[in-house]
Amino acid sequence: MLQKKYRLKNKAAFSATYRIKNSTHKGGVTLFAGIKKKDINTPTRVGFVVSKKTHKRAVKRNRLRRLMRECYRLQLRSGNMGNSQDYMSLIFVGGENALDKNFAQMQNIIKNLLERL
Repeated sequence: MLQKKYRLKNKAAFSATYRIKNSTHKGGVTLFAGIKKKDINTPTRVGFVVSKKTHKRAVKRNRLRRLMRECYRLQLRSGNMGNSQDYMSLIFVGGENALDKNFAQMQNIIKNLLERL
């Protein structure tokens, strides 16, 4: 589980991140990045979203969300974050194509998205 200080929670923060329109996509997962940080000491906050349009069943949506969250947590722990720590907030949006991915594939996708920023 991601620590509380790394979680993006309120609706205004999500809206502000989407408004920047800085995004990249791979393997059914889209990564939206917010504005650049002014203070380096503040942690980057991360949100994970899987829409109801992606899949009807909440179990499938929650599995994809948990998978993305765990892959990000492991990347954060290993320190292979690339330029992603320069941004205030990140949002990972899971799509239909990402539903059938296993852990290794998802880890590769998340790693690639973080390197692209």
